Amino acid sequence: MRKLETVYDAIVAAGSPRPSIAPLDLERADASHYGALADAVRNEFGRLDGLVHAAAALGERAPIEHYDVVKWLKVMHVNVNAAFIVTQALLPLLRLSQDASVVFTTSGVSVQGRAYWGAYAASKFAVEGLMQVLADETDTVTNIRSNSVNPGRMRTPMRAAAYPGEVPDALPMPDQVLGPFLYLLGPESRGITGRRFDAQ
Repeated sequence: MRKLETVYDAIVAAGSPRPSIAPLDLERADASHYGALADAVRNEFGRLDGLVHAAAALGERAPIEHYDVVKWLKVMHVNVNAAFIVTQALLPLLRLSQDASVVFTTSGVSVQGRAYWGAYAASKFAVEGLMQVLADETDTVTNIRSNSVNPGRMRTPMRAAAYPGEVPDALPMPDQVLGPFLYLLGPESRGITGRRFDAQ
């Protein structure tokens, strides 16, 4: 939360339009929390022009035979179910936009399954499917487009947990792979939907 507040202050200091922070615990939120999020966006902005699903849980690196069921369910809920519910709750506000974009964050393990990636890999396959279904449902009948981005290797705590022996200094910072996200959120990508992009 503190990092979000720092970004908030930087945006305000730059003279940009005032942002808004709406905390939401994707692991524990219920219907009332998602409804409150939609109400807050509606009351603050009146519509929604862009939605990026960037939150994810890694879970454990373990074979399917030994994967903890509770951890599996948690990863699938945070990575897939929450993305679906947030999207569903905010679709009415996205429909009010003249140019709306939904961007799902995916992974290299959503193209080819890999041993020991368990729920994380399965969830990213599901996210790709969710993106494609939404794109097909909204194409030609709304101003909403839906795409996914694989940011690739980044210097993040999740990457460090997945690859504890990796030297992080060789990895790009997250802000260095924002290009495809900004492109898909901006007007240059109008008409592009149902596609997957690799940032690296």
